[in-house]
Amino acid sequence: MGKTKILLVEDDPNINKLITDYMTAHGFDVSSFVDGPEALDNIQKRGLPHIALIDLTLPTMHGFDLSSRLKSMADVPIIFITATSDTETVVQGLKKYAEDFIVKPFELRELEARIQVVLARMPSLDYANEPIIPVDDKLSIDFAHNRIVINSKSYTLTPTESKLLSILLRNSQRVVENRQLIARVWPSEEVYEDTLRVHMHRLRRKLEADSHHPHYIRTERGIGYMFTVRPPDGVFPDDEDGLADDGT
Repeated sequence: MGKTKILLVEDDPNINKLITDYMTAHGFDVSSFVDGPEALDNIQKRGLPHIALIDLTLPTMHGFDLSSRLKSMADVPIIFITATSDTETVVQGLKKYAEDFIVKPFELRELEARIQVVLARMPSLDYANEPIIPVDDKLSIDFAHNRIVINSKSYTLTPTESKLLSILLRNSQRVVENRQLIARVWPSEEVYEDTLRVHMHRLRRKLEADSHHPHYIRTERGIGYMFTVRPPDGVFPDDEDGLADDGT
């Protein structure tokens, strides 16, 4: 694996340069921008970052709006950089988007420590190693464009499907519990397992040749789901999600 990729969006040029220079000197690959639209344009070209550092008060796009756009591609971890210590803003940001907040002014070594703590929670960083992620000889994933290519056919994913797939891929070969998936995909909503099952079924219909005998996403009944790459005939008949082919 190469360097950890940081997306930095901070409109103060002095703070932007300080963070960029420090993190680069400490081994990170930093893409820095002063506003949201150019950061999003970069993601479309370079793919996802491993982690995003986002200022809340940007020139044309609020940090929450940028985070929402980023989260519609994949479950990318975010740390907010902000001058505000307003409790309501902090609570809203943590509930809906961010892993952490850091309030200006701050020590750069503290920011680096917070980055390392967040990244340590991620079982794998493979979800952002390349703009298009090759899973095997049949499947590749382009999170920045909400797209998969399976058997040379391209399918568009909804933001929810992209987020689910990114979480499962990040936890490849590990079971992700239903409650964890719900908490990550719908952090501020009251959502039940039936809703998760419907979205997972729709994702499988795009991803799998036979959604009731899946090759990539295995159901652990009553527990959750696991992303795994199996031999061509390595399907599990008991993986059915109990939904009809029309997604009902």
